[in-house]
Amino acid sequence: MRATAHQEKVFPRSLLPPEARTTAVTADQRVAYARRFTALGDPPADAVVEMFRRYPPGEGRAMFEQALTRGIDTLADPPPELRAFFHGAETPYWADSAQLDLAARVIGRTGAVGLAALSMGALLGGYLAHRVTKPLVITGDLERMAARRTAETTYWFVQVTRPGGLTPFAPGWTATLRVRLMHALVRAGMSRRPDWDWEAWDHPLNQSQMAGTNALFAVAILSGSEALGLRFTAREKAAVYHYWRVVGHLMGVDPEILPTDERDAARLMSVQAVYEFDAPDSDSQRLARALLEAIGPLTVGDDDDLPHRLGRAAATAILCAYARRILGGENGDFLGLPDNHLMQRILGGVATVVGGAEVLRCVLPGATRLSEMCGRRSWVAAAQRMMRQHNGDSRYRRHDHLAGQPAATTSVRHAAIERAQRTTSVPQSLPRTATTARPSS
Repeated sequence: MRATAHQEKVFPRSLLPPEARTTAVTADQRVAYARRFTALGDPPADAVVEMFRRYPPGEGRAMFEQALTRGIDTLADPPPELRAFFHGAETPYWADSAQLDLAARVIGRTGAVGLAALSMGALLGGYLAHRVTKPLVITGDLERMAARRTAETTYWFVQVTRPGGLTPFAPGWTATLRVRLMHALVRAGMSRRPDWDWEAWDHPLNQSQMAGTNALFAVAILSGSEALGLRFTAREKAAVYHYWRVVGHLMGVDPEILPTDERDAARLMSVQAVYEFDAPDSDSQRLARALLEAIGPLTVGDDDDLPHRLGRAAATAILCAYARRILGGENGDFLGLPDNHLMQRILGGVATVVGGAEVLRCVLPGATRLSEMCGRRSWVAAAQRMMRQHNGDSRYRRHDHLAGQPAATTSVRHAAIERAQRTTSVPQSLPRTATTARPSS
């Protein structure tokens, strides 16, 4: 796959730290990565979905929920697939509780700025990886229910980043395993669809896409928050990347492609840049439009009085200006973001003010703890309000019917594997994109 001039401007390079933007991965490494990880799903979770098919409707899910909330040993005779799944979700030996606690506090501190980074960096920016968009477009899930799905993602993010959230049976742990099951259900459904293009789209919700999405959460929350003036120490950044390594483990990401630190994440994203982000298309634009139409009601509410209408227009304009700041002007044009220079100047002023407040936070006793408490409260309040307004379902039961559709066989996946093997000519450095201005201090 030879990179085109357009491709070299796609990946939101500005999300990566300056020292990581020239991280090199060889062509052979990229070929090996594509050959293996774009044709592989999540075997333990996929086996659970296959297990569901052996039981009457709802019985398999009921066993899963009991094991999730009360423990696998509370089942009288748990199926081996379920036992293997939950044994694989135990806390790994390398998980550092001190780093996890620090990371949860750091992420909570981002507050409204972090919420903007999540929606515009991780979600909107993720739509530039066009293969990831296909299940959403085929099912109509995001276009039809953009606000609901965004609310559910925000709620999951808040649960998983709570202090202690990754401890077995904690809300973040259970929420993450439910998301993992939901991914396996969607994977089974997509694998049986006659309109799934294995040649162009690879295995649905494959390991490459899972790893890239997981890493993008860490990259976006840090770099996206820095773009609005927040500051993080090297120790805090290391803790955040460690946190998302544990989240990736729970999500079923292969340990070989779970980044251990910022530099490692940059190496993964350099592969993603020329494979997953190689050719955003009209589906990327459709999903971007759906998200942009949803962010006003999500942030302000959907009442029809004048103050709410003005609030929705202002929130949308500010978040679109912010998205252009972190994704770059060319990506913003491609995704249909308005180029509002006034809002961009206002945003620059906000970043300057936030940066000044951050200087004070770093020197005033107790200021960091106060910002952590206030930021966390704003995260929780926003997530709860979104879920109430848009009827969010934190168990994702609307996908359970897909358990009746088995995953694809090895022979069906052969076209995707052959395509990966043809990936022979790729650039050896991270693609360049339009850079974004850093907030002045």
